[in-house]
Amino acid sequence: MGKERIIAETGAGQHGTATAMAAAHLDMPCEIYMGETDIARQRPNVFRMRLNGSEVNPVTTGRGTLKEAISETMRDWAKTVENTHYVIGSVVGPHPFPAMVRDFQALISEEARRQAREKEKRLPDAVLACAGGGSNTMGAFHNFVPDESVDLYAVEAGGSSLSVDEEAGVAPNSASLSTGEEGVLHGARTRVLQDGDGQIMESHSVSAGLDYAGVGPELAHLVDTGRVDAVNVDDDGALESFHRLSQLEGVIPALETAHAFEYLEEHHDDLGEFVVVNVSGRGDKDLETVIEETAERDLSIAPDMALFREVGGGAL
Repeated sequence: MGKERIIAETGAGQHGTATAMAAAHLDMPCEIYMGETDIARQRPNVFRMRLNGSEVNPVTTGRGTLKEAISETMRDWAKTVENTHYVIGSVVGPHPFPAMVRDFQALISEEARRQAREKEKRLPDAVLACAGGGSNTMGAFHNFVPDESVDLYAVEAGGSSLSVDEEAGVAPNSASLSTGEEGVLHGARTRVLQDGDGQIMESHSVSAGLDYAGVGPELAHLVDTGRVDAVNVDDDGALESFHRLSQLEGVIPALETAHAFEYLEEHHDDLGEFVVVNVSGRGDKDLETVIEETAERDLSIAPDMALFREVGGGAL
């Protein structure tokens, strides 16, 4: 392509880390745009990106989360397209980005479908994946879409409430599929958290990777046509499942993934005997957030958070 420079956006830092690693391997300059809120709650991944030689540019506008990071990366790309390649991290943005990212991520459902037939001699009853922008969701769903016998569940971040405060311009959730309206965000017509005037609202989730005011257009279409069920799990539920999976399986899930596992915990009787949950990432990056958020909540499954407090200080 003849491009000499790489840029990318990142929310939870996973995509930014992968891009930084690739750029280091190719010996190419790389800049990652990341909201200042996400930089604060995803410090391990910020360190990894910088360790790989990439420049991490804090985005201070708005709430400083994924929406603002994408906007700033697109501004950069619009000015430098002749020598810069934008490695977008989700199934969002203008065509062909949603289709490109979906096709790359579709390896997930390709392998899951093949393994299901090999090991269980049948397809699963249901597939669950957490949904923010929707990259891991579309990856987990794509090769199952033609299989009408397989139920597909996109588990969104219900945040602290599914209500919307139009006057304040804030949605205390990131459930675009469940509570959003049709609109345009980052060059795609999709479902968006917006007020009555079409202004984009600020979203919220305890998980940085789900904290986005829109969703990929194909995923919105699949929900509109009834092929995918849009469901949601709140912050408390995600934190409960973060602890539960860690204790029962020894697997520390990303907070994003924990939303899908909590939906499985709450609705397993309705999902069938054979359910696939896409584990979209590990939760090492989320440990600081989980310590802080768990200390503020009365979660029955959490360990004694007094163990994490400084002696005599009471601060985390």
